[in-house]
Amino acid sequence: MNEHDTKLMDKIVEKLKTVYDPEIPVDIYELGLIYDVKIDGKKASLDMTLTSPHCPVAETLPMQVRRTVEEIDELEEVEVKIVWEPPWDKTKMSEAARLELGL
Repeated sequence: MNEHDTKLMDKIVEKLKTVYDPEIPVDIYELGLIYDVKIDGKKASLDMTLTSPHCPVAETLPMQVRRTVEEIDELEEVEVKIVWEPPWDKTKMSEAARLELGL
């Protein structure tokens, strides 16, 4: 990853940390819901999951993620794909998220 992409990745992560799962008081990045971010020029592709296939925000959270990341001026296109493999579990959370939730 070149310096431009590294800086862009930092901006993407910063934006992702402003999006919260409404059922859990931790942002989606620290929860481990973001599995992959690829940058190709002015396009970002994100693979994310949800805490459960029956998550009540399954329809709205991916759109919120896309809109939030699209706020980054250097990006012209943002794609968010929901993936279910591997299934999300609590081990995917960051140490900070586990501490916040008392786990």
